[in-house]
This record gives sequence, C-alpha cells and structure tokens, in this order.
Amino acid sequence: MFELAGKQLACPCHVCAFFHSKDHEESILLPFMAEGIAAGDKCINILEKSKKPSRLAALVSAGIDVVVAAARGQLELLPWEEAHLVGGHFDQSAMLDRLDATAARADETYPMSRLWSNQEWALLDVPGVKDIVEYEARFNYVWPKHNGVVVCVYDASRFSLTLLSQILRAHPFAILGDELVENAAYVPPDDLLRELGRQP
Repeated sequence: MFELAGKQLACPCHVCAFFHSKDHEESILLPFMAEGIAAGDKCINILEKSKKPSRLAALVSAGIDVVVAAARGQLELLPWEEAHLVGGHFDQSAMLDRLDATAARADETYPMSRLWSNQEWALLDVPGVKDIVEYEARFNYVWPKHNGVVVCVYDASRFSLTLLSQILRAHPFAILGDELVENAAYVPPDDLLRELGRQP
C-alpha cells in the first residue's frame, strides 16, 4: 500500500499528474517519496539535469537523508539523458524495456518501487518525442507486471490541452488538483493504440 494525494492504494499503479507549479507538484510528491524511503522502497525521480540540485534540496526538506539513501541504492535521480533521451533522442521501445528491467530488479530487492517522472523532455525538439501518447499507452502493458507505482508528471502550463487530454486517456489513475482519482477517461491500451493508428 502507498499514500498519494490523500488516497491509499495498492500497487501496481500508473498515474498521470497535471500541475501548474513546481511548488504544487512537490507538495504532493515529496511526501510520497519520503514515505517510500521510510518504508524501504526503491525511489526514482527522472528529471531535467539542471533541476537535480533543487530537487535534492527539496527531498532533504521532506526529511530524506539523500546521501544515505543514494549510497545504499534506494534513491536515484536520473537525468533525461540516462532515461528517455539516451543518445539524444526518444526511443519508446528502448525506454519501455529499460523501465521493465528496472522494475524487475526492484521487485527482487525492495517491498515496492516508486517512480516520479517529469515529462517535459517531450517538449524538446528531438526525434521521437511525438510518440509520447503511444508510449504512455504501451506502458500499460508493462506496469501491471511489477510491484510499483509510476507517476508521470506534466506541467499543465506548458503542454497543450489537446495533448494533455490524450495523456489523460492513457492513465488508469490521475491527480487532478490535489486529489488522486480513478480515471473515468482511461482507455485500455489496445483500444487507444488503434485510435492512434498503431498496432497493439
């Protein structure tokens, strides 16, 4: 079980979160990560590399001993270049394989895993980023196999409403405002991929 945005849920779980400010984002997700560290979970944050120092400071302010947690492998902050943008482009198949393998390793060692992924990499002018909706849909084939929760964070002030509406449809759960909800707009991956003109 884990607590997120005032709700308790059981793993596995795939959540999208739309925020208009970093303060709002961190008010929801820092307690989620602090709970995970205290529980012995694997905690990963994927983010823009320039934001790493401020995020580390925020994690410290949430009561996490980041030096100890990182030294024992429990906490990782990964820049986009080591996750979604390996090689300077986005390869959704490779990223899905990496997430699958990372979750499998965590399943062997930790009670559960928690992934907080900042998705602004999809705003960059690099090859592959237009596949983001397909990627989010296909991730719904991966996460149910593992004991973890993945929160995909979107800056609602930077992404278009059209894209955000599609992203919402690719997630079974959503944080809207301050509340975690079961997403009535969710479309199973086979159906959403067919809508996108892609093969399931």
